[in-house]
Amino acid sequence: MGVGTVVVMRGWWQDLTDLLLPAECGGCGRPRTVLCAECRAALQGTAPRRVRPVPEPAGLPVVHAASAYRGAVRATLLAHKERGALTLAGPLGAALAGAVLAGLREAGPGAVVRSSVSGDGPVPVLLVPVPSSRRAVRARGHDPARRIALAAAAELRRAGTAARVAAVLRQRRPVADQSGLNSRQRLVNLTGALEVAAGGTRLLDAGRVVLVDDLMTTGASLTDAARAVRAALADAQTGDGEVYARAAGEATGERRTAETTAPARRTRLSRGMAVRSGVEDGICAAVVAASPDSFEINWN
Repeated sequence: MGVGTVVVMRGWWQDLTDLLLPAECGGCGRPRTVLCAECRAALQGTAPRRVRPVPEPAGLPVVHAASAYRGAVRATLLAHKERGALTLAGPLGAALAGAVLAGLREAGPGAVVRSSVSGDGPVPVLLVPVPSSRRAVRARGHDPARRIALAAAAELRRAGTAARVAAVLRQRRPVADQSGLNSRQRLVNLTGALEVAAGGTRLLDAGRVVLVDDLMTTGASLTDAARAVRAALADAQTGDGEVYARAAGEATGERRTAETTAPARRTRLSRGMAVRSGVEDGICAAVVAASPDSFEINWN
């Protein structure tokens, strides 16, 4: 039995267990509820805000977070990520969807794209999750950021925003355990660790890219994810990048829909913007939670 089969079976078994056994609140442990009203309010009860870590890594795109990483929010994220409380993906995805919309609204008119039955219509929002390492996925039995991203995309579609998950990032080299590393060490540890999978650039070029993750602390992961996406799009524009040998759906494992055939969006890379800041190239990011200190920044 392969590793992939084991991971799928473990995730399936956890889903079944969550349905059959009495649940407890992921935030406070209250019985017979996935997430109680008080903990849901802590997660989703305030408007998402623009956040940034200090120090801020060069190249970090504009990031919006739904809530601060503390108390019930911290407990909920840990329950989903480390203890396999997979039913929490729904409320976590709803919180992430709110942060995505906040970032798109800040980007200006037209950034929030609406569903279209025509292939000539607006391009979709592409939620690009920062992937966990293969070792972490094996240990947990699932990829938390991808699961939450799928729930967020569904929430956005229900609200009328064309959205889908583009799981095109992968780790190109192993990274050290992040615990115990300061912000500078984390940046060094993660820089150059991610790349866009073969065939992924074609999908990225057909929509508005929003990098997503469950948590931002130092911003190192999102910074490297943005670097990888910018590099892939820049290479594709200059002709030095990948050959589109596979359809985007084959590269990502996501179901292909009419939205993936939207017109190419290379205009964001004109004028040499691809490797500069996310403010210029249109790439933004959204997370469920961010460190409390990052909410204290005065953006005025």
